[in-house]
Amino acid sequence: MSTEEKFDLIFKALGHRMRRQLLDLLVDGPRTTGALCEALADIDRCTVMMHLGVLEKAGLIAVERRGRERWNHLDALPIHDLQQRWIGPYAAHAVNVLGQLRDVVEEAQPDAANGRKIPQR
Repeated sequence: MSTEEKFDLIFKALGHRMRRQLLDLLVDGPRTTGALCEALADIDRCTVMMHLGVLEKAGLIAVERRGRERWNHLDALPIHDLQQRWIGPYAAHAVNVLGQLRDVVEEAQPDAANGRKIPQR
């Protein structure tokens, strides 16, 4: 599977609020599928399992079976990869643009940069 296909799966998985909610529940540590179902009592077990399947396919969770229990573990590395590839560069660009804007404003109004009020005209 190509890197772009992996990103497609991650974006798809993160695109649904219920799956993001499941990931939020796993931030503090692994939980059984039963515990996740209890936490999301407004949806049925089958729907929770479907969402967990999408998260697992995207590599966002790892599943460990212990006897009859299914433990779901958050794998944050795909989110880190997403941040490195998409969010970080765009955020850096936005910060750079804001820095340039600040420099232009400060050059146009040097007294404002020193904390003094500029009289209104």
